[in-house]
Amino acid sequence: MIIRQRGTLLPWLLLLLISAARSQSDTECHKSINDATYDFTALSGDQTVSRTRLSPPTNMTDTLRFNVCNALSLLEDVSSDDQCPNGTWACLSTTNIKQGVSDRVVAVIPIAHEPELQAEYTMLSSPRGVKITLHGLSYPSPTTSEPTPQAFVLNLLCATEQSQPQFSSYDGTQATVEWSAPSGCNFRSPTEGDSETPKEAVGSGIGWFFLLLFIAFAGYFSLGAYYNYTTYGATGVDLIPHRDFWREVPYMLRDVVSHLCSSFQSRPSASRGGYISV
Repeated sequence: MIIRQRGTLLPWLLLLLISAARSQSDTECHKSINDATYDFTALSGDQTVSRTRLSPPTNMTDTLRFNVCNALSLLEDVSSDDQCPNGTWACLSTTNIKQGVSDRVVAVIPIAHEPELQAEYTMLSSPRGVKITLHGLSYPSPTTSEPTPQAFVLNLLCATEQSQPQFSSYDGTQATVEWSAPSGCNFRSPTEGDSETPKEAVGSGIGWFFLLLFIAFAGYFSLGAYYNYTTYGATGVDLIPHRDFWREVPYMLRDVVSHLCSSFQSRPSASRGGYISV
C-alpha cells in the first residue's frame, strides 16, 4: 500500500513543480509600468547575439546570451568553466579566434545574475518602448582590473513585427542590446483622468457618421440611376434621380444665404435714444 501511494503522489508532485515554475515565468513575463502592461511572453527563452572585433592576427568574438523572463539554461556541450553559473540571466563570453589554432574562451562574465538582479523597467517615449535593466556580479575592469559591477540593458522598442536582437555595445560595465518587437508596445488601461479617451471616441463617432452618410448617398444615386435606366431607358445626366431637385439646390442655397444676410443687415440700430417718430 505504501509503495502504491508513493507511486500515485509522485506524478502530482511533478505537476505541482512544473506549474509553479510556469507561474513564476509568467509573472516575470508580465510587467506593469505606470498603469501600462507589457507582455514579454513572445520573447521568453534563451536568446543569443554576438559581435566580432578584429585584432590581427586574431579576432575576438563576444557572445551574449540572455533571457528576459527567467534564468539561462546551462549548455550541455560546454564545460562549466566556459559558461556562467546557475542563476545567470545574461552571460557574456569572449572567444579568441586564430587561424590554425583552436578557439579559446578568454572571458566569461555573468552580466545579470539573480542575487544582484534588481530588475528595473522604464518606459521609453521616443522611440516608444521599454528599457529593461538587470544587474549582475562584479568583474575586473579591462582598464583598471578593479572589480566592477555589471549590468545588462535591453532597449525593447515598439514595432509591428519582431526583428532579431542587435548587440549594441559593451563598455566593460554594461552590455546593451536593442530589440524591436510588438512586446515593446504597452497596453494602457483607460483611467478617469485620461483625456485621450474622449477625443478618440468623438473622432471615431464623427468618422462613422460621415462614412454612413457617404454610403447612404452612394446607395441613393446608384439605385436611382438603376431605376431610371430600367424604367425609362435614361442615359447620361438623365440617370440622376430627382434631377430637377438637384438642379435647383444651388439656387435654394443662394436664396437662403441672401435671406440670412438681409436679416442681419435690416436689424434696427440701438443708437436711436428711445425716441419714436410721430
